[in-house]
Amino acid sequence: MSRQATVQRATHETRMTCTLNLDGSGQTDLVTPIPFFTHMLDALCRHANLDVVLRVEGDVEVDQHHTVEDTGLVLGQALREALGEKRGIRRMGSAWVPMDEALGFAAVDLSGRPYFAFSGAFDKRLQGALDLDLVPEFFRSLATEGRLNLHLTIATGDNEHHKVEALFKACGRAIADAVALDPQRTGLVPSTKGTLT
Repeated sequence: MSRQATVQRATHETRMTCTLNLDGSGQTDLVTPIPFFTHMLDALCRHANLDVVLRVEGDVEVDQHHTVEDTGLVLGQALREALGEKRGIRRMGSAWVPMDEALGFAAVDLSGRPYFAFSGAFDKRLQGALDLDLVPEFFRSLATEGRLNLHLTIATGDNEHHKVEALFKACGRAIADAVALDPQRTGLVPSTKGTLT
């Protein structure tokens, strides 16, 4: 069973293409106009064991919001399409990830019902060139288009880079667990309803 998807999105504000393989080893080829954002996406994909080729263009000269938000939408859609009916998956996953003094937590349920909750704060506006107000917006878009229930928490941390990286890595680890195939559920949709769409 191939668990892959390719998604394209083009608007007046952004243009992007994403190819995603759920059964990869974390190999990435990522291009966005925001280097620190690219670095964080790489961390997420590597820890989620997703092979991802991503090309992003956006009107960052106007604002980063369109680019970051739409990247979340495209990755979420690719994840959802690659999962298909979600037969045989573990469905849920969670992870605590330390990054030096920072500690991030992520819990995900591939429930088909989008929900996003975020607890934490950043003490400055920018990390590298990335507007840190957009970190929750990226994950909200990922949850919305991926139709997943995603909870993220910054438990501790003083360094903004460390806090953001702990979140992206924790989300990746949680996704890796959730999309993993469970040999005890081969062919079964892990829901009492019989569907996760």
